[in-house]
Amino acid sequence: MFRRQLGRELRALREHAGYTIEAAANKMEISRAKYGRIEHGMVSVRSLDVKQMCEIFGASKKLTDALMEVARKTRQKGWWHSFRNVMPETFDMYVGLETAAKELLQYDTELVPGLLQTEDYTTALIHADRPDLEEAVVEHRVALRQKRQRLLRRVDPPALEITAVLSEGILRRPVGGGQVMARQLAQLNKLGRLPNVSIRVIPFSAGLHLGVLSRSFEILRFLDATEPTTIHLDGYSGDLYLERPDGVARYEAAFADILSRSLDEKGSRDLIARAAEEYMR
Repeated sequence: MFRRQLGRELRALREHAGYTIEAAANKMEISRAKYGRIEHGMVSVRSLDVKQMCEIFGASKKLTDALMEVARKTRQKGWWHSFRNVMPETFDMYVGLETAAKELLQYDTELVPGLLQTEDYTTALIHADRPDLEEAVVEHRVALRQKRQRLLRRVDPPALEITAVLSEGILRRPVGGGQVMARQLAQLNKLGRLPNVSIRVIPFSAGLHLGVLSRSFEILRFLDATEPTTIHLDGYSGDLYLERPDGVARYEAAFADILSRSLDEKGSRDLIARAAEEYMR
């Protein structure tokens, strides 16, 4: 979160001073791509580099000192740091955002969301995506996903509140085989009974809705009220984050439409249970 806060402040300073990203990068003698990653909060920054940026943009000493302190905090390591050697590139940013969130609204079209997956389901996905990985790396990635699920039961800060809407197709797609899917669906109904977790299914009979057009997405709202609501789009070759109010509003409207077309919690549990029974036959 400190990276994002710092990036926003530096972007505001740069724009106020009338610099383009390219001009600022040239002044700092770094690539435009690297400078862009700093402003997007994707990398930590040395306090001395922040001081140089502030001097270029004409920031006051008070603001410079404050931003240098934030820069020092960007180098703090989160609990997920020990997993960085097995994480996809930039995924540490997402885990940091997820950990700092108070509420997660998500719509998924193809797969059970990571925070709701069983170990077997996760393992099947990783093997399908990267059959070349050594088993030790696979186990480490599975352990990371399982550790992320502690957010659902944390005490301080309060447990993450999740509203997850799943396409019915997720229930019908046999990832890992019938037994794996039966256990996965049972897990969904178990987690759905937690007070902070709501799992809904949007059936095929709902027809055309905004989720068909939007595809999968997540809306993250944060414990820190100064942090803007963020949209996360998980792509096959990389992640995309949206913070602009107009973009956020568009996805919030889409989620409201998807939720209104979904089965209620009981109806969703019943459909999930029937799908699980079919896998056990």
